Amino acid sequence: MDDRLGPFEQLLLLALVRLGEHTYGVPIREEIEARTGRIVSPGAVHTALDRLEKRGLVRSRLGDPTAERGGKRKRQYRLTARGAAAIGQAHSTLAQMARGLKPKLGTP
Repeated sequence: MDDRLGPFEQLLLLALVRLGEHTYGVPIREEIEARTGRIVSPGAVHTALDRLEKRGLVRSRLGDPTAERGGKRKRQYRLTARGAAAIGQAHSTLAQMARGLKPKLGTP
């Protein structure tokens, strides 16, 4: 199966790396928004996580019910080994392509 990642999928997987196991949609969305300044809809997060789960890059489970959510359970996500390999490869590829470009981009 093809483990190439789109830009938004990369952001989701990087957020999962930062947040650790058993995190859910809201903190993932907040992490992306805080680090990128990009406004992300909850629906976009859940749709993409669903797609990543079907590809075997993340796994999810329903957490325990919580009183603050009226007894509803949160779907918690974690990165799989395959997902970690995919985001590692994407990061390496981008870093390799970007190497040496700072002077051409006028950045310090």
